[in-house]
Amino acid sequence: MMAKPEKTDLSDAHTARPGLSGRKAIVTGGTTGIGRAIAVLLASEGVEVFICGRNEDHLADALERIGEVGKGNGIACDLGEKGEVERFFSEAGKTLGNWDIAIINAAVPAEGLADMDGDEVRYALAVDFTAYVMSAHRAVDHLQDRGDILFTGSYSTHKLGPGSTVYAGVKSGIHGFAEALRREVSQKGIKVGLVTPALTGSDFQKPDISPEEQADRIQDETMMRAEDIAVGVHFMLTQPRRTVVQEMVLVQRDTDA
Repeated sequence: MMAKPEKTDLSDAHTARPGLSGRKAIVTGGTTGIGRAIAVLLASEGVEVFICGRNEDHLADALERIGEVGKGNGIACDLGEKGEVERFFSEAGKTLGNWDIAIINAAVPAEGLADMDGDEVRYALAVDFTAYVMSAHRAVDHLQDRGDILFTGSYSTHKLGPGSTVYAGVKSGIHGFAEALRREVSQKGIKVGLVTPALTGSDFQKPDISPEEQADRIQDETMMRAEDIAVGVHFMLTQPRRTVVQEMVLVQRDTDA
């Protein structure tokens, strides 16, 4: 009878990764698309979430889904309006108390500069840049010396084109801001990362790509699901505290990008 082989020590085969259960997260733009997918996944992992979005119906729908898998709350607000970033963070603090994850994600579409009027440009800048920076400011102030801040970027910064002048320009600014902020707060114990998705199915793509066409393209693997991006965020948040994923770029498999 052959002797059983001795068990191999596999202690160095994998690094220890922290779980998410018991943590608390705020998610801006958490009622639809990528933000909603992130909030639902985090809630399913035992994270209590607090979300916001501009539409009351979308908020109610998202909170219903979050409630099916975990625990969450939120408010309807427009972060492009004066005082709304402050109101969101104030309400999050009242509900969650000492939260330790900030997902800064809320954004609106923007086109080429010549295709937008002045008010449209100002509003896009208010939501897609100013609200990002001010949300980060509130997050850093709250977190002090621990926790995670993750920004949602855009692959448009890697594929600059004339039809997305304003959006790509703003997201390029967020890309630089995220890296600089990581360096600024890393020694305090705060981790900062950027998830950069390419073409992802969501309301963000309408009316250019209909829901039906989005479903077809996801099936054909020429477009990603919002849940694919959420899985990337989960990976970023479960790295050892000594490790930061500075930027994660996610691109659909079948692409010419």
